Amino acid sequence: MKIRGIAAFIISIVIFVTLTACGLGKNSSSADWVSAFVVWDGMIYVLEDEYVLEVDEEIGKVTKYSDNEGTYSGNFSNEYEKGTKYYSISGIQTKEAIAVEDGNGRYRKAVMEGEYGGN
Repeated sequence: MKIRGIAAFIISIVIFVTLTACGLGKNSSSADWVSAFVVWDGMIYVLEDEYVLEVDEEIGKVTKYSDNEGTYSGNFSNEYEKGTKYYSISGIQTKEAIAVEDGNGRYRKAVMEGEYGGN
């Protein structure tokens, strides 16, 4: 009987340690989103490797940046810092694509994928 009690205690400790270790780092993990993206006007735009030469007017900017995977509100990005500007692209409707200023005087194309769940 005493051996069963000790065995049960050891098994309980092993299970506790295993479950605790599995939960470590969940809140502090780096993002592993499949794509870099921005959110504008409730829609998610996936960033392309393509840059555009002509933009029209400024339409918004990043209001929240994070590289921790999650769901955020506002004009969110997992790639660009807060304050990065969004522009409409000459000859393309914003429901198709927008441009994101990359900080080097270039404008990166972002293609609309659909509605963003964070808003």
